[in-house]
Amino acid sequence: MRKLHPVWMLVLCAGTMLAINMGIRQAFGLYLKPISQDLGLDRQVFSMSMAILNLVWGLGAPFAGALSDRLGAVRVALGGTALYVLGLVLMATAAGGNQLVLAGALIGLGMSGTGFTAVFGIVARAAPPEKRASALGLTTMGSAIGQFVALPYVHTILDATGWVTSLFITAGTAALMAPLALQLGQKGSGAHHSGWVSAQGIESALREAFRSPSFLLLTAGFFVCGFHIAAVAVHLPSFLTDRGFGAGLGAIALTIVGGANILGTYAFGRIGDIVPKRLALAFIYLARAALFIALIYLPLTEGGVLAFSFLLGLLWLGTVPLTSGLIVTFFGPRWLSMLYGIVFFSHQIGSFTGAWLGGWLYDTYRSYDLLWWASVVVAVLAAALHLPIRERPAARPEEAPAPAG
Repeated sequence: MRKLHPVWMLVLCAGTMLAINMGIRQAFGLYLKPISQDLGLDRQVFSMSMAILNLVWGLGAPFAGALSDRLGAVRVALGGTALYVLGLVLMATAAGGNQLVLAGALIGLGMSGTGFTAVFGIVARAAPPEKRASALGLTTMGSAIGQFVALPYVHTILDATGWVTSLFITAGTAALMAPLALQLGQKGSGAHHSGWVSAQGIESALREAFRSPSFLLLTAGFFVCGFHIAAVAVHLPSFLTDRGFGAGLGAIALTIVGGANILGTYAFGRIGDIVPKRLALAFIYLARAALFIALIYLPLTEGGVLAFSFLLGLLWLGTVPLTSGLIVTFFGPRWLSMLYGIVFFSHQIGSFTGAWLGGWLYDTYRSYDLLWWASVVVAVLAAALHLPIRERPAARPEEAPAPAG
């Protein structure tokens, strides 16, 4: 049997880690009602826990990325795994809102150490330039596969054991990221430095990024992706049960999002090699706006929910390879983890806003309609932000690109 190339083994381990990381995170919406009802809390409390999770995840992402770029991904990922597991255990033993919020913060820190920002840099540097887009796209697909598998998995154990036991089981599942983390430092994951000179320091990289209008536009637009994902992942299951559907439909809907996401992530990764990435991103956001308008106005049936979920899934994480690809286009792969972490922080501010705002709007108006309208407005804004982006390397008079070959 032919031995797997070290780069693709790295992609496999990094993608599997993202599958566990993102899969569990996408399933938290299934816990909103049972935890809120059993602990006698408003939905806004659990929503705040998820909002804090997303905000802390975003705050930690640039630091996790910088540490991963400088010290290697192994230590960062092992620490992130420990915090992730601890947060899930605390959530399982929570007796009130304060423990839920603290659990959300710990999980958020854990996700920053085991997510995109921890692994993107090492994957981009390990892959040869001609394979870099494919490597990043396949790594991102791991998160899509994780969502597809994790939702029915969590839904099944939640129904069978209740939310407390299911969270303990989920914590054990999260612990599987530790042996995967150890593989991120294996021999064969060295850097391919074709392109930009790799001697650039952190301060120089940060100055360059924050002086780039295109980087700032990309960062602002990624806020909207986070807003949409958190709003749907946290509130869609409850929105459907409020409309009289069974609890299982929410899990099925998010599972379909995850399944379609596998196709969408791969497709948009390839599309980004053919058409300008900024135009592909603008298309994604305008298409999302159209879907949320359909959710508001079209009759809500099981078939309609499943169609909405499939189409939204095609647009779900297709933004990630396009966004990370633009960062590499601007600045090269040397500080990709750190710079993607900065862009991702904006994403997580959006996630905080989407998760919290959905709970606040429901508790205030007993309806999610305004949340979906807000999703339409910010989608159109994101499309407008991406159009002026210039897809070309940043000018470096003092540090020119390395000669080819």
